[in-house]
Amino acid sequence: MVSIPSRHDQPLTGLLVVSLEQAVAAPTCSVKLADAGARVIKIEREEGDPARKYDEAVKGTSAYFAWLNRGKESAVLDIKTEPDMELLHKMLERADVFIQNFAPGATKRLGLGGEELTARYPKLIVVDIYGYGQDSAYRDMRAYDMLVQAESGICTVTGTPDEAVKVGVSIADIGTGMVAHALVLEALIGRGITGKGKHIKVAMFDCMADWMSVPLLYQDYLDHETTRNGLSHAVIYPYTKIACKDGDLVIAIQNHSEWLRLCEGVLERPDLPTNPLFETNPRRSENRLTLDEEINPIFAGWTRKEAIERLIKHKIAWSRVTKLEELPGHPALKRGESILPNDKAFSLPLPPGRERLDYKKIPALGAHTEAVRLEFS
Repeated sequence: MVSIPSRHDQPLTGLLVVSLEQAVAAPTCSVKLADAGARVIKIEREEGDPARKYDEAVKGTSAYFAWLNRGKESAVLDIKTEPDMELLHKMLERADVFIQNFAPGATKRLGLGGEELTARYPKLIVVDIYGYGQDSAYRDMRAYDMLVQAESGICTVTGTPDEAVKVGVSIADIGTGMVAHALVLEALIGRGITGKGKHIKVAMFDCMADWMSVPLLYQDYLDHETTRNGLSHAVIYPYTKIACKDGDLVIAIQNHSEWLRLCEGVLERPDLPTNPLFETNPRRSENRLTLDEEINPIFAGWTRKEAIERLIKHKIAWSRVTKLEELPGHPALKRGESILPNDKAFSLPLPPGRERLDYKKIPALGAHTEAVRLEFS
């Protein structure tokens, strides 16, 4: 029999989370709870979470699954059958949090709707993750990450002037999972005060719409369409990629004093700030192509090392454009170790704010089914 992962003295030690989860959004929420000491029981169908089979990148395990399922238990249940549905309800009687991100309406048809569960289990916190708000005309739309990025306008402001693109990581899924995690913690604090649980509804589209607030406000109040500018800021300039002799840098000028230091110190061009085309940020942004003609040839004459030395000397913010092949060796990258279902170890980035991963094991499909059945029967 597979042992239940032990929990140390962590903030969420003693918390029981039951999750009907798949892919990225709900697992992002639950893995954050597991990292903090919560016991997470992941309910899977016989074929398992589809994310298990996305790829075999990490020593035979899917990269997505390896990233988001450490410290959890896996129990295979067929909740369409009466015995397993009864078992699930016995789990929910003792659970603190129930999370689901199945297709719209699926859990409600099974009698697991949020309103029904919070009425039956008053202290339970129920988290429903959807693609779109269930009070909207889009409520039945299938919602995968790229679809929501596109529908929410994220792709309209991402890419080059010639082509809209999606963000290269699953920000709709990840962002939604992070929001759900924060709302669960709020609900736990609230329950500590009132003794009552809560039904939390999180829509991926709502999360991305929130992130689109600045372009939306520009559209609403200025009738201004935010443009796609590649590695340049849409409204702050110069906040852009600069080519040096041996590679690219990004520089960021956020205020007038930085602009003066860039011109007078780094570029040795004290005439630029007095040019009417460049004297304010809005003017520099409007005339960025003309400004590029002044700045780019200077940087093109320096190596990255030479440019960085000048930028540091005059307190100008900068970054390299890190290639993926360079990221594993990045001096700021912190790593932890997890254990795959095949007992092989692998390294991954540490979650923000953590010095180590306390709960490392990623469960094999159904590894804890027998133990869960025995405990809750």
